[in-house]
Amino acid sequence: MKFVIRAIESLSSAVGNVGAWVMVPLVLSMVYEVVARHMFNAPTYWAYELGYMLAGSSYMFGIAYCLKQGAHIRVDFIYGQLSQKKRALVDVTGYVLLLLPGLLWLDYGLYEYAVEAYDYGEVSGESAWNPVVWPFRTAWVIGFFVFTLQVVAEVLKGVLILMGESPAASGTGSGTDRSEA
Repeated sequence: MKFVIRAIESLSSAVGNVGAWVMVPLVLSMVYEVVARHMFNAPTYWAYELGYMLAGSSYMFGIAYCLKQGAHIRVDFIYGQLSQKKRALVDVTGYVLLLLPGLLWLDYGLYEYAVEAYDYGEVSGESAWNPVVWPFRTAWVIGFFVFTLQVVAEVLKGVLILMGESPAASGTGSGTDRSEA
């Protein structure tokens, strides 16, 4: 079980790093757009679409990494007072009953949406550039799929804690691997 957790968390970290590096061309293209528009009065016709596609891809690639690091927002005034095993029980219950079913449904829908965009050669229709949208939609599929896997890893970590073992995972997780207060 620990091997699976480590493998998923390694994937979450790798995809999160890709998301971080996607910010480099995003920033460069936005700087270029601002300089071209305001200094040379020559706005681009592609900056808006490239901007939302790169930013969205970066966010989606980072969502699993954020969960791995325990950086998602939670209401902590009750949760933080619970013992490690009770936090694990809350996490496992919430992930299995609420989050995982929704994510699996969303993964399937996003996959179908991306395949459809590829099959039909769908374009954005937002500007004169009008790029195909399947790469952007594929980034969403990858991001949500890795997020789903990271939720599975969080469930496995919670199960290990409930069994009295330490998950010994690399990240700080969703709070289930904090020591007893």
